[in-house]
Amino acid sequence: MKQKKSTRKTALRADAQRNRDLILAAAEEVFLERGAGASLDDVARRAGVGIGTLYRHFPTRDALLSASYSARFLSFAESSRANSNAERDPCGAVRTYLEQLVMHTNVYQGLATSLGTVLQSGTPGCHATSEEGRRLLRVAQKAGSIRREVSFDDLVCVATAISLAAEKDGSSRVRISHLVGLFLNGICVQ
Repeated sequence: MKQKKSTRKTALRADAQRNRDLILAAAEEVFLERGAGASLDDVARRAGVGIGTLYRHFPTRDALLSASYSARFLSFAESSRANSNAERDPCGAVRTYLEQLVMHTNVYQGLATSLGTVLQSGTPGCHATSEEGRRLLRVAQKAGSIRREVSFDDLVCVATAISLAAEKDGSSRVRISHLVGLFLNGICVQ
């Protein structure tokens, strides 16, 4: 008889949870200072833990980026949902979402290169941000404002490209809005 694999997450021991929290706090500081490509050894050192402890909690850089960014993305998704005017202006709501996603992505220098992977990580914030983008896209497509063949992955690709451009040349909010507008001119139904 096969045993069922448990899908419930077990709570971490107190010391393991403390180490995880220390790593996340250190990652926030190090990524803000040096960008998403900063040394994970530096993160572990700042947290006061060994590199093995860091990797037990976060087996990849993307896993650490996703976890450290989750709260920001959760706040972004909640704000987008609360302020969305998708029913009145579906294409405008997608525009605002993309502009804000790019702005949020540029908090950590270098995060843009991992945006697609980070959004697929399954952390609460990454999941909420992806679901909000999908919701806005569905509303706009249902209203006939955005072409049907456009996918959420297309939006992520564009957000990544604009984030990379903004990161490279230090683009202002006006430049980001301009680049998002160029993309939307191609996908919005006139």
